[in-house]
Amino acid sequence: MAFKYAIALTGGIATGKSTVASLLALNGMRVIDADTISHKILDASHLWVKETFGEEFIDGIKVNREKLGGLVFSNEEKKKLLEGYLHPKIRDEIEQLSVKQDSFKFPYLIDIPLFFEKGAYDIKESVVVYTPADVQLQRFMKRNAYPEEESLKRIASQMPIDEKKDRATWVIDNSKNLKHLQQEVEDFVEKIKGIYL
Repeated sequence: MAFKYAIALTGGIATGKSTVASLLALNGMRVIDADTISHKILDASHLWVKETFGEEFIDGIKVNREKLGGLVFSNEEKKKLLEGYLHPKIRDEIEQLSVKQDSFKFPYLIDIPLFFEKGAYDIKESVVVYTPADVQLQRFMKRNAYPEEESLKRIASQMPIDEKKDRATWVIDNSKNLKHLQQEVEDFVEKIKGIYL
């Protein structure tokens, strides 16, 4: 059975989940990255994307994620269509990797951006990378160079970060600088080792 030792790593857009995933790996934790898997599956599905959404969303044999994102974030029907196609494939891949990780009988993380929103994974424990909503918006605008309205629309497509924080087993606070974040990650890893070792 998959997910026995899994901990869901989640957060919001621009709360620093990828940075935390890297720091966790540096601290010896194993991480399965749903984003990397979804990008790989999306590119492998480029012919389906071309047939379904049009040629303008394809660059060679890769999907232009930015263009496609612009379309699906402004059209709920097309978003559901894309997710309905991709999510089962992503889940299958994650499940296979999870079974492999469970054999080590020690916790590992699965980086799942929409863990709470979708409720698609039977994982008991979760850690949320938390950034206050105003800081999240500033970071997203800076990182993606999107105007405020577009940024708010994308952030609003997910559950509010404070709600995720309240639901999580653990919280990694990313409201300050990198040094503070490194300490937060180290403390979290120590907690996990304390429980399981």
